[in-house]
This record gives sequence, C-alpha cells and structure tokens, in this order.
Amino acid sequence: MSDPRERPASTGTNSGASSGSGRAEAFRGQLTRQLDDWLRFEPDGTILAFSGKVELGTGVRTALAQIVADELDVPFEHVQMVMGDTARTPNEGFTAGSMTIHSSGAALRNAAAEARRALLELAAERLDANLDELEMRDAAVLVSHDPARAVSYAGLMAGRRFEREVTGDAPLKRPEQYRLVGASVARVEIPQIVTGQHVFIQDLAVPGMLHGRLVRPPGPAARLVSVDEASVSDLPGLVKVVRLGNFVGVVAEREEQAIRAAERLAVRWEETNDLPGNQGLFDHLRQLPAQERILLDTGGVDTRLDQAVQRLHAVYEQPYHAHASLGPSCAIADVSNGQATIWAPTAGPYPLRGALAQLAGVPVEAVRVINVEGAGSYGHNGADDVAADAVVLSREVGRPVRVQWTREQEFTWEPKAPAGIMQVDGGLDRNGQVVAWDYQIWSPTHASRAFMASQLLAETLITGRAAQSGRFAFGAERNAPTNYAFPCQRVTVHYLPDRPLRTSAFRSLGGTENTFANESFMDELAAAAQIDPIEFRLRHLPDPRSQAVIRAAASRAGWDPRPSPQGGHSHSHSNQVISGRGIAYAQYENDQALVAAIVFLQVDLISGEVRIQRVVVAHDCGLIINPDGVKNQIEGNVIQSLSRALKEEVRFDQARITSVDWESYPILKFSEAPEIEIALIDRPDLPAVGAGEPSMVTTAAAVANAIFDATGARLRRQPFTPERVKAGIGLIS
Repeated sequence: MSDPRERPASTGTNSGASSGSGRAEAFRGQLTRQLDDWLRFEPDGTILAFSGKVELGTGVRTALAQIVADELDVPFEHVQMVMGDTARTPNEGFTAGSMTIHSSGAALRNAAAEARRALLELAAERLDANLDELEMRDAAVLVSHDPARAVSYAGLMAGRRFEREVTGDAPLKRPEQYRLVGASVARVEIPQIVTGQHVFIQDLAVPGMLHGRLVRPPGPAARLVSVDEASVSDLPGLVKVVRLGNFVGVVAEREEQAIRAAERLAVRWEETNDLPGNQGLFDHLRQLPAQERILLDTGGVDTRLDQAVQRLHAVYEQPYHAHASLGPSCAIADVSNGQATIWAPTAGPYPLRGALAQLAGVPVEAVRVINVEGAGSYGHNGADDVAADAVVLSREVGRPVRVQWTREQEFTWEPKAPAGIMQVDGGLDRNGQVVAWDYQIWSPTHASRAFMASQLLAETLITGRAAQSGRFAFGAERNAPTNYAFPCQRVTVHYLPDRPLRTSAFRSLGGTENTFANESFMDELAAAAQIDPIEFRLRHLPDPRSQAVIRAAASRAGWDPRPSPQGGHSHSHSNQVISGRGIAYAQYENDQALVAAIVFLQVDLISGEVRIQRVVVAHDCGLIINPDGVKNQIEGNVIQSLSRALKEEVRFDQARITSVDWESYPILKFSEAPEIEIALIDRPDLPAVGAGEPSMVTTAAAVANAIFDATGARLRRQPFTPERVKAGIGLIS
C-alpha cells in the first residue's frame, strides 16, 4: 500500500449526499478536525486509530496502522485500527476509488503528527525540559541528554483526551525517517483467517437472533400474484411470512427452518419479457436515448481524420459482469425500541446509515451501522441490499434477524458492472504518427450506491417503483481520455439513463472497458504502421514517468522489439499451439498510478482455448508503504481481470438472468492462474496514490493484443472465449 505526502480531504460524520465526482465518492463526508475523533491512547499502551474506511481484503488495516505507528514512534503492534462503525469512527464516505491510503492515510498521518506535537508539549511540562531537548522512542518521550528522564505516552495521557484540533500544520516525518513505511509488514488479520478465528459476517451471531430468507421474483420485472401462507403454516420454528408489495420473506427461529420455509412457500409470479437478451444487447444499447458529455475536444478532428494517410475504425464491446463474490451476501439487523443496529459488509457505513434509517422509520441518529468483513466485492455487490432486507424483516418481527442470500439470489439481484460500447476512429501520417483520435463510449452510470431507501432493492420491491437515480451519472468517463500526446483528439461519453439490468460500481468503474478499447486500438494503429507496439507507445508519450513504467515492464519481460502480429502463421495444422505477447499501458484516472502490463500466452488453434502463461506488471504509485501489500493487490487485480477478460459474462434472456451459478458464470480456476512478475517503482519524493484498482485496467487489452500477436485475429468483444477465438481466426463461422 502507499502513503500520501499531501493533506487529507475533508472527513466527518454525516449521512452523506449525492455528488457528481467519482473521486469524491471515495471520501465524501463532513469535516471533523477533533484529534480525539482519530486517535485514543489507552492505559495499557494501546493506541486506537479510527478510520471511516473499511477492510475489503486489500490490507489497508495493516497499512494504516503502519502510518500511525511510524509517525508516533511506537511499535507496530501497539496500534489497533477501528474501522467503519458509525458510532465510533469518522465519516469518510465509501471505501472506493483506490482512495483509502490517499485520504484516510493522510488524515491519520496528520492526526498522528498533531498527537506527536501534543505529547511533546505535555512531556516538556512533565519532565521540566525544553521541547528541543526531547525525543520520542518506543512509545515514550525522553530527554536526549538524560534518557533516564522519560515518560510513556500512556503515562502522559492517563485516560485523558487531547481536546484539540488537527491543525494540519504539525510537522510530518520525512521519508528518510520512516521505519515501518516502506517495509513489508505482514497483514494483521491473516493468522486469524488461516486459523478460522477471524469473524466474517457469515459467522456472526447476536443474542436473540432469528433467521430470514427471501423469496425473490424470477426476474427483475416480475410481479407478485399471490402468496399462500397456509403452505408453510405447519412448519416448526416459523415466526412470520412477510409480504410487502413484491417483497416476500420468511423469518424462523433457526436457519434451516427459514431455508425450508422459503423453499416450500407457495408463491405465484407474473413474468414479463422486457429484456433484450444477450444476443440483442449491444444493438439495444445503441438505440437507447443518451445524454452526451464531451470530455475533450481540441477541434479539427474530423478534418484531420479525412486527411490521414491511414484511417482506422473499430468498435469494442464489454458485457455485463457480476461481482461474483465467493460468499453470498449476508447481514444482521436489529430494529427495535426506536433504534436500529446493522452489521453488514458494506463499503459505506455512513451513506448506508441514512438509507436504512428511512427504511427502518427511525431518525438517522438512532441507526448504527457496523462494518463486518464479508466475502469481498471491490465494488457495490449485494452487501447494502441484504442489509436492507434484514432491516425490513427485523422491523416486521421486532427482533434481530440474520439474512443470508443464496448463490442464485446473489447472481440475480446484485448490481452488475455496466455493459459498454466503445468506438474509436484514428488516423496516421506517413511516418506512423497519430494525427487524430476520436473516442466514444456508450454506457449506463457506474454509480448507484445507496444514499436513499429508494435506491435499495428492498424498497423498490416494496413500492413497485424503479430505483431512484442519483443526481449525476459518472464512471464511464474514467480513463476514456488517454495520456498520449495526440495533436488532435475528441472524447465523448454517451450516458444511457435507461438500462436493461441494474448497474453500479465495480472495481475500476469505466477504467477497464475504456483501457481495453484505447490500448487495443493503439495496438491496431501500431500494426498498421508496422511499428513495435512499445516503440509506438513511447513515441506518443512525452511524460518521463509513463515512459519509465513501460520500459520497466519491457525490461522485466525481456521484450524483443518487432511489429505485431508475428509472421508465418498457418492455422490449418492439427494440434497447433501458437504463442504471442501483448502490452497495455494506462495511468489510472489519468493522474493516479501508472501501470504497464505485458501478457505472454498460448492459443490452441483446435480448441480455441487461450492459456495465459506469464504476466509482467510494472507499477508506479508514488511512495510505497507496504511493498508486499502492493504486490498482493497487483496479483489480485491481474487474476480478477484475467477472469473477466477470458470467461465472465452475465447471461440473460428476455425475462430473467440465466447465469446463476458457477457453471453458467465461470471464473478463473487455480490451475489457470499464470506466473505473475511485478516491478515496483518506488518514488518516495512524490505523493502516493492507491494500488487497489489501477492494474485491473490494463489486463484485457494486453490479452487481446497478445492474441492478435499470436494469431493475427483482432478480438474486440469480451470475454475471449474459445468460440470467439475460433471465430476470430476463421475456424468457425
């Protein structure tokens, strides 16, 4: 993980409001400057550090503790993180956008620096010494020339509060003074996870808890006709059948009783056939009304395209993707006595708090949302919706209710990563330089996180009204512009207010599909110019850091310069397996981490199977806190994005989603994971940026470019299944 050298953005304690900035979503909140909101010193020497962000499996709990421990000169083990609890932690909005270290890390670093200054002032009085005589070491302040004169932090605080603000001007440590920042400290929760001691939301139980299960409609537009409660009236342990509009659920004393009741409850639905289905998806998206937003227009694009020596045109397509969390969503809610407490694996405790307060019918101040780690999602999966389900059922029975979705419910009802159409037109001069670039994307919004009850699935089923849209559409613009220095370019986003399937935030938002299109098209231009793909990119990148990350990847990969595709292909031989390599580069959000990925793969021309052999990633995210943490994030990015590029596609017909299990929605297997090599570029003199998403965006393009290098076939629609590979190289029609 990485650590910022900048002052934090505002943070605080409110229920949140909609914003038009994808980056603002990562740390939205009201300002809090009270030092005691960030740090507390316990009598036993423990330092509690409070962050409104949550742990989603990225290792930020460890990295944030490293920042605090280093700034305060205490052993790492002395710092305990308290995260994502609306009763205890500041409001830092959502854990999203690779912004936890950048925002919460900065806030905690400044808070620790302020605490450091306050401790020195207290020690100067206690030890009767001047400030310049004091130093801090191992959770104590001592007089430099007389180390026997010392006092521990715990002794200085003695249960007291600081009662002062974080001014933002307390001196911060310089990089050369770090002991823990830059070290690969082991993640604190891993031993508990490995030994089964870590409590995930699925493991949690609270006193007096009942169990709830849902009976969902078969499709997103199905309408409830009837419920026969007599069909389950004889089942033991049944507490209540809840029917509110199209929302149907059962509550029982034990989990297996709730499961049986949900399976046996006689429910009739009326289905509709309003969906376009997979086959007609992209034609359907093209025909939808769109809100056009021009992100960049230097002028003269059409004229320069007409004057180009070579002109290329391509359309790329990315289907809907599921978050596909390995464990279905789960939450517990206790709505009783005018109060509500919710335990959920939400990425935004404070924003969700406001929505759940409306659903529970209590004031927002009476709602406490506590993050409990779940199966992970890297985006907006079913976590917030299952919390709402638990609130509804608990509200109806007046006792705590645990709700566990099924695998089929997770695949059907969690918000999806939006499908997108990307169209690129480009022109080259006689020297192989890009003279004009025209980029367009058609996409629904990538942001539907819940700030209001009307954005939650439970509320839409109860009322029969569509989920309320946010005031702004965003996400599709992420990495739509490139960082290449084209003399003439235009970038346009066509936002689609209507969408066949419910969509929301997914790891990297639009960065994945936009980089897939941009970097595939760069490869197509390089091939047309008959220039090595790396050389072609370097010619259009004046930024030294961008050049450095590409050169680092090329060096680590042992890149042999030559144009793509390879020559001499013959696809008629039996059992022929051919190899290829491809590169893709991006600067995440155009101003964050820089990534270059090189993929080496084999293509079986008989089966069409693509086998990834090796992936090399060069990564520059500024100052690095925990190198091992960054590597873990890059490896996870590569594996997840390979799975998306090769296998993943939400399948649906005219009435319902049909990819509802691991057979119909396959993901990458352990046996298919490639060798991953990482070249980290540490820049301690520069502000740090996040590592949770950037390397996600380059993989699909690098794979497509490597397939092209191997076969000469250009695949422009994901996933790159064996059938599409064979069709691309002309082996099937």
